[in-house]
Amino acid sequence: MLKIVVKSNECVNFAKFIKSKPLMITVESKKKKLETLMKDYPGAMIIDVTSHADDEFVQFSPFYPHGGIPIPFTEGVTSQSVEGIWQGLKVFEDVGVDCTTFRIKDMKNIKRTTRKYGKCLGHRKGIHGEELLEYIEARKLIYLPSYKWVLDNKLQKLVTAIRVIAKNKPVVLLDYETNADVDNPKKPLSHASLIKAYIEGNYPE
Repeated sequence: MLKIVVKSNECVNFAKFIKSKPLMITVESKKKKLETLMKDYPGAMIIDVTSHADDEFVQFSPFYPHGGIPIPFTEGVTSQSVEGIWQGLKVFEDVGVDCTTFRIKDMKNIKRTTRKYGKCLGHRKGIHGEELLEYIEARKLIYLPSYKWVLDNKLQKLVTAIRVIAKNKPVVLLDYETNADVDNPKKPLSHASLIKAYIEGNYPE
């Protein structure tokens, strides 16, 4: 039997090499054909992080019911999902905060739309808060910290898995949205872009 002996200093050097390798992570639209993605990113690991993923990476979806997610500016109250927080704290012309979205576990019927409720006036700063946050401010004070909490507390194993893969081959994260600009009010924010930023160490604060 062939026996390979690796010296401790060689292990250290290899670890440094892996750590120094750049991460290869790209965000792409889930609407693109798989054949196109495979052609554009040969040899890449393509990972669906939407609510329609059919593997464990579905847990990256903001709709996923991790449970126990603290609702910003609301002490002692939690939500099943990040999307539940985002939708529940919306305030419309004739309808206020909806706490039922915090309890939804099947990822269905979470969205509260202007088509159904009329003009959205903003997001309540906490369930019982008096202040209404404008769209971008709500992104920064509600959505970003809520999603980061999930990454920190519920998804470390999967985050590590993507980080390891991205050290060795390109990784393509599929999302329905590709906007990575937090300050862009015209397009919904891509949660895949937040995963990428988090793994690369530059999550927007």
